[in-house]
Amino acid sequence: MTLFDFESPSDAWRVVNDGVMGGLSKGAFTITDGILAFTGTLVTQGGGFTSVRAQKRVDLSAYAGIELRVRGGGRTFELDVGDGTRQVFREVSRRAAFPTSPDWQTIRIPFSSLQTSVYGRPVKTKPLNQARIESLSLFIVDQKDGPFHLDVDWIRAYSSDEPANHQLETGSSRIEA
Repeated sequence: MTLFDFESPSDAWRVVNDGVMGGLSKGAFTITDGILAFTGTLVTQGGGFTSVRAQKRVDLSAYAGIELRVRGGGRTFELDVGDGTRQVFREVSRRAAFPTSPDWQTIRIPFSSLQTSVYGRPVKTKPLNQARIESLSLFIVDQKDGPFHLDVDWIRAYSSDEPANHQLETGSSRIEA
């Protein structure tokens, strides 16, 4: 199931920088020719993250995970899948990291590989409610100062019976060559 194909400009996406915590990182995005380009500069002192986020209410209970076709400059990004779960009055993050390369890759992130945290601290909570997905976000929080870029061709949900082409395992995520 295609969640985002970036064929037309979208107001669903927005940037959230670490300035909300006093940080100095700057991120921005554009959508051109069917590609979402997420670019900026990460500054680890005082924060150390920037993200691009979209509200997307969708039932993904019939799917095994999210796959993205991406390319980047070798830095590590994270996918966050939100279902609105809150703990101690804060939203629970459910994330998995994925590497990038200058070549296009298809990354598969099984829902079962998402790690739960609140403000970066691991927490135990109920499993992801795949029937009530509310948001998808892409973060850079790799602890490396400097410029970054990530191009995203599409974002889809995949089912466990869909074959992937030439998968490479990377941590708990899979990369197709």
